[in-house]
Amino acid sequence: MKIRILAAALTAASLALTAGCGGAKSDAGAATDSGAKGEKGTVKLAVNPWVGYEANAAVLAYLLDKELGYKVEKKNLKEEISWQGFETGEVDAIVENWGHDDLKKTYIEDKKVAVEVGPTGNQGVIGWYVPEWMAQQYPDITDYKNLNKYANLFKTSESGDKGQLLDGDPSFVTNDAALVANNKLNYKVVYSGSEAAIIKAAQQATAQKKPLLFYFYEPQWLFAKEKYVRVKLPAYTDGCDKDPKKVACDYPDYKLDKIVSKKFADTGGDAYTLIKNFSWTNDDQNKVSDYITNQGMTADKAAEKWVKENEAKWKAWLPAK
Repeated sequence: MKIRILAAALTAASLALTAGCGGAKSDAGAATDSGAKGEKGTVKLAVNPWVGYEANAAVLAYLLDKELGYKVEKKNLKEEISWQGFETGEVDAIVENWGHDDLKKTYIEDKKVAVEVGPTGNQGVIGWYVPEWMAQQYPDITDYKNLNKYANLFKTSESGDKGQLLDGDPSFVTNDAALVANNKLNYKVVYSGSEAAIIKAAQQATAQKKPLLFYFYEPQWLFAKEKYVRVKLPAYTDGCDKDPKKVACDYPDYKLDKIVSKKFADTGGDAYTLIKNFSWTNDDQNKVSDYITNQGMTADKAAEKWVKENEAKWKAWLPAK
């Protein structure tokens, strides 16, 4: 997500190595439209480490394969590394991008190896949350100005003598360290390491009534299952997050979009058209995410179920015949 990156000093060479771990052979170029079904080329989709993105990629991969006859390589990559793939030829498409104006400038404006291809239809939100029971028990806790008086509630072995603000994967879009410092909050950002870990912590906080202040985002299936209340941070204004070290404002709302390599945009044919046309809602994504996370389905089976139930939606994404 969401996302200026805190931990991505990896090189393009490491991208090639990471992408190769899946065992699939990578084509030298983007997909083409020649050949019989299954032989039209290979589409290389980056898959960033949260289930909502996985849902987008699953449905697109299923349609690329079953409806259009492409092979699909899914490459499990962090966000910034995915962008590097546009330059190396290892990635054709990012199918859920959270902002990243800095990366857009580098790869779209300066290097001209990538292009924007429109919104996913999803509305992205990033913020700080507490379980609903905490907001009921401590009504003023949802205003950041009052967080310091509750810091002791959130102390953990990882946060020491400060309250803990639990984040996810350090590669996710986050301004939290700056927000804590610049708003003079007696808290320490602690990284859980993954989306799954932060979801588990949030569920435990509700079930066991354990205090928790955590970074999270929408669309996310968890919000349909349990109740969490967002903490009010200083209001976002245009440009208030321009300097990462000086950020003291809340996150903006994000219109999530898709980015593809310039080569794929020029030569990707029907595969490019499908990805360009793809647009669905937060509810659509959350449904597929729930299939994957809570109903024991593989990404492919989850996509298949959604596709069978929503033909009118995805038919509109296919190239005109």
